[in-house]
Amino acid sequence: STVWAASPGMLFRKNRDRSLHPLDLSWVFGYNSSLAVHSLMDGEDWVLLYISSHTVVIHDILRNKQFHLQGHTNVISCLCVSEDKRWVATADRGPDALIIVWDSYSGVPVRTIFESHSEDGVCAIAISQDAKYLVTISAATVQKVCVWRWTLPTEKAICSIELKPEFGNQDYVIFNPQNPHEFLSNSKTQMIFYLWVRRQSQLWDKNTAWLLSPQTFKCLVGQFSQSVFHFNNTQVLTGTSAGKLVVWDMDNPRTLPEELPPKPHGVTATKVVSMQKEGLTVLKVLESCIVTGDVKGQVKFYDGQLQLVAIYSHDKVGPIQSISFSKILRDPPSALPGSSSSWSDSSNSVSFTLNRNFILSTSDATMFHVATDSTNFQRIMQEAKKAVNAIACHPQEPFVAVGSHCGLLKVWDYKQTQYLVSRIFTEAGIQCLSYDFEGYFLAAGFTDGSVYILDAISLQSICDEFQFSQGPVTHISFSHDSKYLATADANYSVIVYKRVLQNGSRCWEHLAGLDSHYKPIRSILFGVHSGSNEPRLLSLGEDRQLVEYDLKSSIKDHLVVTHRDRLEQAAVPLCLTWYPQLSTESFFLTANNCYKMKLYNTTTKMCRKTLLGPTYGSPLEKMQILPRTSSADPQQHYLVYITKDKVGLQMLPVDGNPHKSSAFICHPDGASDFAISHDGRYIFTAGGKERTFMRWKVNLHALDAAAFLGGEDLIPFYSLLDGGREGKFFRELEDYFYYVQLCRQGIDTLEKRQVSTHILLEEIPSVMRAIGFYPSEEEIEEMIHEVKFSKYVDNGEEVTKINLGDFIKLYINHRPALGLSMKTIQRAFQVLGHDNKKGNKVIDREDFLSLLQCRGEQMTEDELAECLTTLLCRRHRKEEPELDTCEPTGAAALTEEEIPAKITAEMFVADILGLPIAE
Repeated sequence: STVWAASPGMLFRKNRDRSLHPLDLSWVFGYNSSLAVHSLMDGEDWVLLYISSHTVVIHDILRNKQFHLQGHTNVISCLCVSEDKRWVATADRGPDALIIVWDSYSGVPVRTIFESHSEDGVCAIAISQDAKYLVTISAATVQKVCVWRWTLPTEKAICSIELKPEFGNQDYVIFNPQNPHEFLSNSKTQMIFYLWVRRQSQLWDKNTAWLLSPQTFKCLVGQFSQSVFHFNNTQVLTGTSAGKLVVWDMDNPRTLPEELPPKPHGVTATKVVSMQKEGLTVLKVLESCIVTGDVKGQVKFYDGQLQLVAIYSHDKVGPIQSISFSKILRDPPSALPGSSSSWSDSSNSVSFTLNRNFILSTSDATMFHVATDSTNFQRIMQEAKKAVNAIACHPQEPFVAVGSHCGLLKVWDYKQTQYLVSRIFTEAGIQCLSYDFEGYFLAAGFTDGSVYILDAISLQSICDEFQFSQGPVTHISFSHDSKYLATADANYSVIVYKRVLQNGSRCWEHLAGLDSHYKPIRSILFGVHSGSNEPRLLSLGEDRQLVEYDLKSSIKDHLVVTHRDRLEQAAVPLCLTWYPQLSTESFFLTANNCYKMKLYNTTTKMCRKTLLGPTYGSPLEKMQILPRTSSADPQQHYLVYITKDKVGLQMLPVDGNPHKSSAFICHPDGASDFAISHDGRYIFTAGGKERTFMRWKVNLHALDAAAFLGGEDLIPFYSLLDGGREGKFFRELEDYFYYVQLCRQGIDTLEKRQVSTHILLEEIPSVMRAIGFYPSEEEIEEMIHEVKFSKYVDNGEEVTKINLGDFIKLYINHRPALGLSMKTIQRAFQVLGHDNKKGNKVIDREDFLSLLQCRGEQMTEDELAECLTTLLCRRHRKEEPELDTCEPTGAAALTEEEIPAKITAEMFVADILGLPIAE
């Protein structure tokens, strides 16, 4: 009913209440300039439709409003719009690719086609003139062309055909406006013509692909860009990069045959018309005009005989990517004195065509509105041409600064969504940004290693640029008192700058730098020393090292390190932030590549807690504490994070409860950075190579409600166990829990049993291993310390036992988030092993035994013999049940005999450990 009653313009009159989600996409900045921009409405309303990442944006320019069509999980790769501007079809590339048809009047997705091209998605799409049919071309190596009747509820294409690889990558397709059973496609070098008959459900390419060489017409043709059916319905035109039009004559009958003919009708390239020197990028037919756009930003109108009718050009317009005409007609112009457009009164139909305004989009991410009755090229939007990796929010005002690799730095008022000021740096691209805590300075790190400190309002440099990094600056941050500025670069160096008093005025100077890490630096973090107001600086690297610097003792060209601490044993830490003061103990929080979050004491650097983090397809890349809002509970804190492609919220304290976290896809091709508004109401995510950034409105009540509905106490954790509270796994866990008590009291004792709800801490490793989790010795120590000192700060007492509920939480938070993985063992064999004759990675038996005794957590010879004897005897008992025990005297011989001379990963898992290998 919503679609049936929809009308143009009603989209922005709808009362949209999206309070059901913790994060709501409220504005999109930037767009995909490689795809077309469409004009939906003109005149009193300028409504445009364009693509930003995985989102379709319908933008009312004059009223400064946006409506977002969300449904794709991958970046949208192509789109088309029906002749009446109502139906919009979009498609994407990647896993689980979709084709979605939208109603642009109501914003409703009226049809979703799943598994259309499951290999690699869709690279080209078109809609017929009558809006009944879609044609798609897959992005696979062997391309497939499909025709769909999208108005029918079927998942199957009407007909399809596979293209030969020698036809090239067909990336453009268009229907014949006068015959929906006919369409064409082209690659950069070849053209294909198609005809389909629904009665036979057959699709047929009418001619082998045309490949034109310079010898065909004795001239350079160039690469094909776009093609159109001539309005005379007997010819096809193709624009080329050499500024030429290829004219194809079609001698097939114009009526649809009942059956496909036995041989193709003729399609012949009859001539090549040299239109201009500049390459043609866009080719359209509008009424009785042929319209071209070129690399110099010129739009030209031709009549049916390819005679020039009008030219529209402006020196600020770059290579044209798309042209979209309005549906509204203006009164014909009487005269255009002084216009750069030239007119011709060749026919009334041409005059009729030139009464339409149009929207230009260029490949350098700029949009223009062009009024055909004047020379007015009005720039609507100018966005980043290259990757957007840097974003920062002002600490006091509603400003957000965004930097891109093209050198463009822009500042927006995000409440009014108005552009304020910009600056272009021509020397290098902007990689990172940071405001100081007072909002006076904006620091920018660049891809060439330079650092600029700018006035936060005017963006003018307040001192000369610094050039002390030998690689791109990846992180930049101010201290809380704005006395220090620290950067990290791609060469694993930390560099500190200091604010000094010079000639009566404050300026910045280089203090010192240090190659602190030997792997990429993931975070630099300023804090405040407890008991003083002195800045504290930490850096965290993929080398698992947390380095703390003594800024007060550092002098010119000498950066003093106070501590180096290894935070992880096997996992790689990815991000770091200060944890809110929720107890008397102070912590910082880290997240690693194994989906774990860890709390460390800020003074001792001791790991105090390990917790299951959000598991949304990829680990956390960056995180920050959300500033408190006026409406938020003062006792409640929240964490904001981004993963590879998502932005999310996490309720604090972190405890492993999955219902306390929520995440949404923000940038499928990779989120590069994020920033939070000073009042905590908005989160901004930067899309990297997608060249976009997004504003998300925070709704904490929705996350609170989700956590409440997920249950309290142990209820959320039971759902993380295999089978839940009533499953077999939980019953086995209970059995092991009480069996440990029996073992401690003695299996054969006849005394009365003392059954307890607790077990001693030293029994934790045994029960963990019994239920299939095999922690390292360091992990065991962390688990025991976590429980032992859980109440020490509050009452000075050490905990000596644990109950079943706390054990379940401990198990869920410490076990591998994604379970045991064969790939992990195979990667170890890739590093430690060598190739055998079959090309498989193997470890020699002697090396295997040596590694276990000399590397990592070293085992003694006795421990190794006991362990292997137990494992191998278990296998013997399984194969020969009559052998109840292995004689200790034969353990060494059994070990030597049973371990193969060359061990593969599969042998190690199946034959030695005795674990099943997943198919």
